[in-house]
Amino acid sequence: MTAKITTATETDEAREKRAALKLRHARDLTSLMDERADLRGVHALADMVDDAVRWTA
Repeated sequence: MTAKITTATETDEAREKRAALKLRHARDLTSLMDERADLRGVHALADMVDDAVRWTA
C-alpha cells in the first residue's frame, strides 16, 4: 500500500474550493429563504445559517 503525499498547493486548492462551496451554499440558502418565507422554522440549521448571514451583511 502506498500513501499519497499531498502538496501544499493541493492543500491550498482544496481549502479554496471548500471556502467557495461554503460561500455558495450560504448565498443559495439565503436566496431561498428570501423567496420562500414559508420555509422558516422547518429546519433549525437552515434558520441559523440564514440569520448568521444576515447579521454579517
